[in-house]
Amino acid sequence: MPANKKLLFLPGDGIGPEVMRQVRRVIDWLDRKRNITFDVTEGLVGGAAIDAYGVPLKDETLADALAADAVMLGAVGGPKWDNPSDYTKRPEAGLLSLRKELGLFANLRPAVVFDALVDASTLKPEVIKGLDIMIVRELTGGVYFGEPRGITDIGNGERRGVNTQVYTTSEIRRVARVAFELARKRNNKLHSMEKANVMESGLLWRQEVTKLHQEEFSDVTLEHMYADNGAMQLLKNPKQFDVIVTDNLFGDILSDEAAMMTGSLGMLPSASLGAPDANGQRKALYEPVHGSAPDIAGRDLANPCATLLSFAMCLRYSFNMDEEAKLLERSVQNVLSGGMRTADIMAPGMARCSTTVMGDSILRELEKIAS
Repeated sequence: MPANKKLLFLPGDGIGPEVMRQVRRVIDWLDRKRNITFDVTEGLVGGAAIDAYGVPLKDETLADALAADAVMLGAVGGPKWDNPSDYTKRPEAGLLSLRKELGLFANLRPAVVFDALVDASTLKPEVIKGLDIMIVRELTGGVYFGEPRGITDIGNGERRGVNTQVYTTSEIRRVARVAFELARKRNNKLHSMEKANVMESGLLWRQEVTKLHQEEFSDVTLEHMYADNGAMQLLKNPKQFDVIVTDNLFGDILSDEAAMMTGSLGMLPSASLGAPDANGQRKALYEPVHGSAPDIAGRDLANPCATLLSFAMCLRYSFNMDEEAKLLERSVQNVLSGGMRTADIMAPGMARCSTTVMGDSILRELEKIAS
């Protein structure tokens, strides 16, 4: 295994640097104990980059991202940089530029309910205990990017807002392929969600996913479901699902719904993947689902688990290090089962701890189960 695995760290804003610090500690542990070395470069993005350079992502940082095997992101944004009059200078514009320039079209959002946190969900324990689903959201097409778009004056005091939902064959097939490949590595079952009954783009989506299934993935069980029914079924019987693939708009909604079913955004990782190159390597960005939480920034209160689990996804999908990914995931689960809790997941009878202490506990567990 080559030693020069290139990682770009972009801690970002708010609690980003604090939670990313815990990933650094795990990387140091892998170097010392498993002889796995990463070349880590660090840069600024979001509000931190605006403060330092006047832009949310400078060209040199983008070049570093393009040269890296994977990018680890903390979080971006905060009230300090809210400036709706100039969208290009908002922290989030840096993240969107990264996604666009790296060609990150497939967003992977796992929704996993840890046994120790089953009571944190608003759903009944018997409904969500053991839940482990993966939502694959198309990230660079659909209604968020389609043309024409805009608000126009149509006279008589009326205005019209237009957004266009548009997908092409290649856009659908590439994200569906990612979902089928994931399904093969999990439980060989895929649900594709759209609105083929009322939207031509949804009909095309269903046709292309079906065609790809017949051509390349007939061993995977494929089921189609209208997205509104999918939203209901996620609440009614979520364990019927394993991998779900859907478009940008529906994926935005369904992944947030699935996230809240688990009880805490502080526990949820994500990955955004690009197309494979000639060597089968993909550009990739890994980040927690939670935001920058400026209200607790710098106070050592943030939950680092989502960022650590994002790094586990990085190990698995960018470096094919499934054993180490499982080791880290198991360590997080064991620490939670032992009763350690940061403030966001605190429950009666548990031991409240800081960001650093949570990191300490996970490192000790890594040491224990790896020996």
